[in-house]
Amino acid sequence: MNEQVKLIGERIRDLREISELSVEEVADYLGISVEKYISYENGESDMSISIVYELANKFGVAFTSILSGDAPKLSVYQHVKAGQGLGVKRREQYEYKNLAFNFANKSLEPFLVTVPPFDGEDPNSIQLESHPGQEFNYCLKGRVCIIINGKEIVLDEGDSLIFDSKHWHGLRALDGKEALFLAIVTD
Repeated sequence: MNEQVKLIGERIRDLREISELSVEEVADYLGISVEKYISYENGESDMSISIVYELANKFGVAFTSILSGDAPKLSVYQHVKAGQGLGVKRREQYEYKNLAFNFANKSLEPFLVTVPPFDGEDPNSIQLESHPGQEFNYCLKGRVCIIINGKEIVLDEGDSLIFDSKHWHGLRALDGKEALFLAIVTD
């Protein structure tokens, strides 16, 4: 497993211990097995953005503190130049760039998400996730299919979607082309 995954695992272990929570309590909070949670802490398994987001909420820290190890410092504004967001490689198939990685006390997380062309495998194999809050998606390039509780919604360039992210959701790019969209997640 890569070094970033190991460092994130160490950070969540430290946060859990500082919070005086057991492995069982955190696994139960996340709705996953103790074994799966331990694999996250040990850096043996990569975790989804939604798991990192839920852990940040549980431990009362900034999302990016878990990812980068640095606390956000800016409080008036943060200007992020094109292509300069904090790269977050959390899922093999998607590339995330956090666009507010150094802004403190925010109530949302904006991401620029790149989705590679769908390789034609079974659409039922799309990995679904859920997390607290709401999510807003705005399609910038290409077409993307968002699946929410089994319902497929197609976003063309310029289309947007907002939904309660506690419902199981996932996505795939369409037409054999890369898709690019803005995702804003709230807690």
